[in-house]
Amino acid sequence: MSRSRHARQMDKNTRYFHNLASARRRNNRIDALVINGRLIRNQARIKIAIREFYKELYRQEESPMVGFRDGLVERINDEDAMALEMLPTPEEVREAVWDCESSKAPGSDGYNMNFIKKCWGDIGSEFTTAILDFFQSSRLPTDANVTWVALAPKFTGAKKIKDLRPISMVGVYIRLSRRC
Repeated sequence: MSRSRHARQMDKNTRYFHNLASARRRNNRIDALVINGRLIRNQARIKIAIREFYKELYRQEESPMVGFRDGLVERINDEDAMALEMLPTPEEVREAVWDCESSKAPGSDGYNMNFIKKCWGDIGSEFTTAILDFFQSSRLPTDANVTWVALAPKFTGAKKIKDLRPISMVGVYIRLSRRC
């Protein structure tokens, strides 16, 4: 009986719904957190400490540019090595886009792969140029390398950073000068 009431009342804008939402917000709120042995209580400082913790954990180290012909891989011949280092063609970029799932969550710009596919006639050349620029420079624009992290408590009363499960959402890079 309670489950049927819950299912009926959960999606309505009722006191029951707001009580559920408030309880969930209270349970998921992080009031104090221990990071690297330091107790942090202020909400603004908790956010900064979490950001710094994950920045340090996932920082990118500088690495030299190494090609397949530089002795990195000795099991392939020169012809195959050159083929691996060739830039993809615009057709290969388009084919890769069409291989992506269309209905996944949108990126930081609010667009998902379905938008890119539907508006390919208008934005395909800009999108392809951005991808080919990456292959030529080996660098992503800073705004393209964005990941949002939500922390979900593994259990009620989580107090340490290790008691929180990070859930990441990575965006897709597209810079649009015109809209569909």
